[in-house]
Amino acid sequence: MSPSARLDRSASPSLWERLRGDPVFWPLLVLGALLLFNALFTPNFARLEIRDGRVFGSLVDLFQNGARVMLLALGMTLVIASGGIDLSVGSTMALAGAVAALLITRQPHPLPVPWAVLAALGVALLVGCWNGLLVAHLRLQPIVATLVMLVAGRGLAQTLTSDQKVRFELPAFEYLGNGSLLGLPVPVFIVAGLALLLFFALRKTVLGMYVAAVGLNPLAARLCGLRVASVRICVYAFSGLCAGLAGLIATADIKEADVANCGLYLELDAILAVVIGGTRLTGGRPVLLGALIGAAIMQTLTIMLQMRGVITEHTLIIKALVALAVCCLQAPGFQRLTARLGRRRALGA
Repeated sequence: MSPSARLDRSASPSLWERLRGDPVFWPLLVLGALLLFNALFTPNFARLEIRDGRVFGSLVDLFQNGARVMLLALGMTLVIASGGIDLSVGSTMALAGAVAALLITRQPHPLPVPWAVLAALGVALLVGCWNGLLVAHLRLQPIVATLVMLVAGRGLAQTLTSDQKVRFELPAFEYLGNGSLLGLPVPVFIVAGLALLLFFALRKTVLGMYVAAVGLNPLAARLCGLRVASVRICVYAFSGLCAGLAGLIATADIKEADVANCGLYLELDAILAVVIGGTRLTGGRPVLLGALIGAAIMQTLTIMLQMRGVITEHTLIIKALVALAVCCLQAPGFQRLTARLGRRRALGA
């Protein structure tokens, strides 16, 4: 083969190079490896059984218990892609759950479940809009604005409940957290439905382009006529709405509003899932599927380590190491190294 033919061959990207450049490739590869490892070496991990018309098993638990982080990751993806960050989603979960629990247990006239759910989601939406207003109009740094709400949101929830757990027994509301539909948990369908709607909005409308433009260069986006402030308010409002929905699921699942623990530290899991999924913290194109895969990776690790009897402290360390490894695989330096090695192999062939 002539030298010019070798150069032409090396200039055209191979299938491996195209796959390696896809932001979803590495997270999907890691998730597949984790699932395969557990299916082979973790007893009963891949076992599924049907009881009373409902499917049970670790794979089902992966999506049921991971639904909260997945919902948070959906909203967080848009926020991070727009160049911001939302540290208040955990507190918003606690606040939404507390509002719903108080309304459905109010005496002597409890509020019907649909109205209580709408009221809780409305409060979560207001929290998101407030964060967006602080960032977009007062020009506060996103980490500062949402850090304030992280503290204030949980404090407000504790004030409303007098820092007490609010217990309830209401099957219509509990259905959100532990009900089943077509043999699968209801939270799975909630996540799937919201993800499909958001995916359609990002691909078939200008939403994805607007969010990416604001995240990459807000000044250029403003000069091009985009309403940067409106876009930022909308993404924070959507993040708050996702957090409120996650809070309702968490509250319904345990049949009580536990404001001290609901959503605690889940904002970190959501941010980590988004970053693992390929969305850059500096802003840019939102990678929605990658965020869901990142959340699934975190939940798979949690289930695997729990089934193997690993204590919580060690679980956190292992999850952090795996997340760091996935992020390193996506780092520009690693991408350049693998590309250089690929070119050398091509020239040597």
